Amino acid sequence: MGKRKYPPLTPNEVKAITLALGFRYRRTQGSHAHYEREAIGKYPRAVISIDEHYQQFDDDLIKNMIGQSKHTRDEFYGATKGTAKKGGVRLYTFPVAEPVQ
Repeated sequence: MGKRKYPPLTPNEVKAITLALGFRYRRTQGSHAHYEREAIGKYPRAVISIDEHYQQFDDDLIKNMIGQSKHTRDEFYGATKGTAKKGGVRLYTFPVAEPVQ
């Protein structure tokens, strides 16, 4: 057996990824924390829901959160040093928003 395409992640790892990708905490509804990012460059506005009662997310939930983020698998896993190593991808640097004048 080879490496998994979507290695499992904990809620804290996914939160670190969302913050590194420019998302900000919005609210919590039940066990779901919602993180939101306004449109930046080629990335449209996005909202990610993270269910905090899981110990680890499985393939389907991770794929769902990657889709919600509007990023690729490599960008998502590469957002932090630890998850980049887990996912076998290069560290990704998210572009910083230009200040509005």
